[in-house]
Amino acid sequence: MLLGFVLAISAPASAIAEEEERSAAEIITAIEEMDLSPAAAAAVIVAEYGEDSEEAGFALGYLEMIEGHGEWAFAFDFFVVSMLWTVIAAALVFLMHLGFATLEIGLTRQKNAVNVLTKNVFIISIGIFTYFLIGFNTHYPLGDWIIPNVMGIGGPVGADDATFGYGGVGLAMSEYGDFIFQAMFAATAATIVSGAVAERIKLGSFFIFTVILVALAYPIVGSWHWGEGWLNQMDTPFWDFAGSSVVHGFGGFAALGAVLILGPRAGKYLAGGKLRPIPGHNLPLAGIGVFLLWFGWFGFNGGSVLSAEPSELGLVFSTTAISAASGALGAIFFSWALLKKPDVTMALNGVLAGLVGITAGADAVSIMVALFIGLFAGLLVVLSILFFDKIKIDDPVGAISVHGVVGIYGTVVIAFFNPEISFVTQLVGAVAVCATAFVIAVVLCLILKATIGLRVSQEEEEEGLDLAEHGQEAYPDFAKSSG
Repeated sequence: MLLGFVLAISAPASAIAEEEERSAAEIITAIEEMDLSPAAAAAVIVAEYGEDSEEAGFALGYLEMIEGHGEWAFAFDFFVVSMLWTVIAAALVFLMHLGFATLEIGLTRQKNAVNVLTKNVFIISIGIFTYFLIGFNTHYPLGDWIIPNVMGIGGPVGADDATFGYGGVGLAMSEYGDFIFQAMFAATAATIVSGAVAERIKLGSFFIFTVILVALAYPIVGSWHWGEGWLNQMDTPFWDFAGSSVVHGFGGFAALGAVLILGPRAGKYLAGGKLRPIPGHNLPLAGIGVFLLWFGWFGFNGGSVLSAEPSELGLVFSTTAISAASGALGAIFFSWALLKKPDVTMALNGVLAGLVGITAGADAVSIMVALFIGLFAGLLVVLSILFFDKIKIDDPVGAISVHGVVGIYGTVVIAFFNPEISFVTQLVGAVAVCATAFVIAVVLCLILKATIGLRVSQEEEEEGLDLAEHGQEAYPDFAKSSG
């Protein structure tokens, strides 16, 4: 019992006089045999050690904490461990936003680094802010639908439920724990878009786009699955463990819609179908970003277990790691064969492709299956990046391919390896989520383009957005380069 554990710790720390009639061990045994309530146990402790004793203070404080959990006190230890893992996982997912920022900065030109950093600071901040005000209770309407199983707009996060009774074994966290973990996810969709539209979008227009995407679009679409909406009501429920489609596919296809309206960077595609590469200015920084993302992904997928249930947590960590590793290897050797030289940007995107590919089924497939899912994700992302360049869709960081194309692949492919998952349901869900994101992005960008403008001027793009929009340079002490 918990009480036995408490007394076992507290008793040796005290100077129990030899003449005391009862030992601490005897008290523990007696309390366990009587199966006392916390209040009754407290009375025994006070009677034995005295109300003002160190032992009574320690034990009474602990018992008061247990008593606050009422009928859920039996699961207190598991609840505490699970809640601790939840907030650690939330912190790891937060760290992914640093990874996105450094990756995007590294893969774009130095004259736009301040602009990229500003966007990423705004994204995580507005994501948390709006998820608190409206997003969380829109994401999880709890049956409070405006359009049944499709949309339920909620208000701010309410009173905290801090006991095991909030969600039980399947959601072993408090309400605030649930909120903060999910809030870290909310901004990811806009972060994905940020990389794809980098170096030519107006900052103000991007801010407006981001607010609508993270405050309304993502929570509404997410509610179709995680909020017990229509995807979860299908004969065979949609399976997307941590969001290959609901997070990454959503962001990837929102990026595709935005890029189609925005157009490519100046000078990227030349007459006669020629392609002019626009390399990033800091590949080591991009590499740091990918390693930060890989590290944070253990929280992204591992936290999605929603408890510290050990067998599932171990499986999810393992499938996540092996898929990322095989994705990197697949991209390295496949791009080497195609391009005749190993391309580090393909290797980095291979890591991310492996991570996105396993996110839907990290809990639903074996580690060997995860290896093959990641390997083919690495091959697919190379082909996808080359394809989008060929059709003149300019994506500086490969976000459309990594998150959009591989997001759909990861969602659908698990149906071939788990008999409880329906291929038809997976395909319907992935297409519905991604098509909705695409349409929303196109509509938003067309409205912005027709009103305040979507793209910076040619002169501003040539000068760089750091000076044109911020009046600042990322590297003022270094000589300017042509890029």
